[in-house]
Amino acid sequence: MNFLIAPNAMKGALTAQKIAVILAKTLRRKYRDAEIVSSPIADGGNGTLECLMNALGGTIYEKEVTGPIPSLKVKARYGITDNHVAVIESADAIGLHLLSPSPETIAQSTSRGVGELILAALEQSCSEILIGLGGTATNDGGAGMAQAIGVSLLDQHHEPLREGNIALLQLNKIVSGKNITENCKMMILSDVQNKLLGDNGATYTFAKQKGASEDQLPYLEAAMKNFSEIVQRDLNSNCSDTPGSGAAGGLAFGLMTFCNAGIVSGIDHILDTISFDDKLAACDCVITTEGMLDEQTLFGKGIAGIAWRAKKFGKPVHAFAGRVNGDADKLKSLLGLASLTQISPEELDTQQAMRDASWLLADAVFHHSFSATQTGGI
Repeated sequence: MNFLIAPNAMKGALTAQKIAVILAKTLRRKYRDAEIVSSPIADGGNGTLECLMNALGGTIYEKEVTGPIPSLKVKARYGITDNHVAVIESADAIGLHLLSPSPETIAQSTSRGVGELILAALEQSCSEILIGLGGTATNDGGAGMAQAIGVSLLDQHHEPLREGNIALLQLNKIVSGKNITENCKMMILSDVQNKLLGDNGATYTFAKQKGASEDQLPYLEAAMKNFSEIVQRDLNSNCSDTPGSGAAGGLAFGLMTFCNAGIVSGIDHILDTISFDDKLAACDCVITTEGMLDEQTLFGKGIAGIAWRAKKFGKPVHAFAGRVNGDADKLKSLLGLASLTQISPEELDTQQAMRDASWLLADAVFHHSFSATQTGGI
């Protein structure tokens, strides 16, 4: 068989590149004469920087920036391609993996580090900036990013706001100043379609996994709503109803508002960049991976993007996930997968499963029966 291996990272456990090596070695043990094409992917979240830089060529730089809380400094990477396009992976600066999430961290978390990376990219005269949004620890609507690039967020005493979501309850006035990104196209690569506010918005969908308590959610939402309303009043601009504006704790909203950023599906942009359709046409089946597969996967995650494209070519997709949260048979059917395999036993706790991810994945792939038959779905 001719295999196309297109893994997404298993966040916190294995990078897409490492998974690709494991898959290739395992398949060659089982199918000695198989043809294997390796094409690690990303959807705007973890692995976006490496994936795009490998495809486009260029240089990866490192800069010390503000981490997901104001007191934390981190060394974050960004790339400049040979065609002067900057690539920023938000999680490198403000990722959830950089702290132990709690109600205290979500209240003060900031997107300032992403703004500092934007400034670094602009100093290198980039004509375009691509920003991947997945995996962040923040819920500040992009306020910290805006402050970093020169936007003034003031309280009723005309004093600058402190960092974080809860401080936005005190926001009284916005002074935007000069748009420093007016000569640079900016594009958001998102893996979700959630709006900024509401039951399916940034706070109520994602804040709990970033440390928020149940009792805290209404206050976080009220702060975000106040931010949105003052943006509307002072800037006559409000992107809060735009699909995807709630991505990365509303960082997408801030980028749309203060940087005039557009937003696209991260997985579609990346698959186009790496000429994925050409590779699909030549293969017999596709193998892909995900750390957690659940209903959110249906709305723009890596596996959904691959499955949709594979269906056009009549190619089966075999997916391996660290965990499947929900009805596995239903998710398999909705995604149109030929197979869906959870690699870790239910009784194995998450931390142990992440530590053992390499051999769990290799074992699951080695003992799997791969078909060249596609199923229904999306």
